[in-house]
This record gives sequence, C-alpha cells and structure tokens, in this order.
Amino acid sequence: MVSAVARAGLAHWFFGNLYEAIVHVPERLTPDDALFTAGSPVRYYLPVAPVTLGATLTTVVSGWRRGPDRPALAVAGACAVAGAALTGNVVVSVNRRLLGGEPLEPAERQRLIRRWHRVNRARLLLTGSALVALERVAARRGS
Repeated sequence: MVSAVARAGLAHWFFGNLYEAIVHVPERLTPDDALFTAGSPVRYYLPVAPVTLGATLTTVVSGWRRGPDRPALAVAGACAVAGAALTGNVVVSVNRRLLGGEPLEPAERQRLIRRWHRVNRARLLLTGSALVALERVAARRGS
C-alpha cells in the first residue's frame, strides 16, 4: 500500500514537471502572480510532496531487508531526496524571484527561466529514476 502511494506520488511529480516543461510554465509567470495564488505550481505540489517523500522513504526503509531490492531502493530514495532538494532550491531561488512582485530586467528573467528549465530536466531524470526503481521492486514482489 505504501509503495503504491509512493509510486503514485512520484508519477504525479514526474508528469507535473513534464507538463510544466511542455507548456513553459516559467515563461507564463509574471511578477503580479504570487507563490500561493491560483495557477501557481507550488499550490499543486505542496500538499502532495510530504506524502510522496514520506511514502518513498518508508518503502525504502521497510524493504531494505530484502537484499535483492536494495540497489533499486537506494536509487529510489536517493533520487527522491535529491529531487526534493532541487525543487526546494528552484522554488526559493527562481520561482520566488519570478513571482516576487518586482519587475525583472529581461536578461535576468531569461537567466532565471533557463535555470528553471535546467533544474527541471534534472528533476525529471531524478523522479523518473525513482519511479522506475520502485516499479521494478513492485514487479519483483508482485505488488
């Protein structure tokens, strides 16, 4: 059950980030938007993030005794934690600036948007890797 919650949360995270990349969410954000207003990506991830990370780490810890699953569980745990760290960093260093209420110089805005896309590609790789790792464990266990 916990593993299924972790996998669903990671899928939500992965496909949410993929959607944001496809529709260029950072380019749509304006200084008039706020971090927690309607349309802000933070509002959609914040309630689910602790559940996803908690379920993923619980799955890692509870399955650690099964030797064959350890490598996949280590990948899942490390990737989920790294993805969460990158997300926290991009929210603080990029999103807050883009949504800060102060107009940015066009060059600064473009620099922040490019940074967001670089970090988002890394988050996609990390969350996708964590999801694939947990799916492999689930398939091996037949759950």
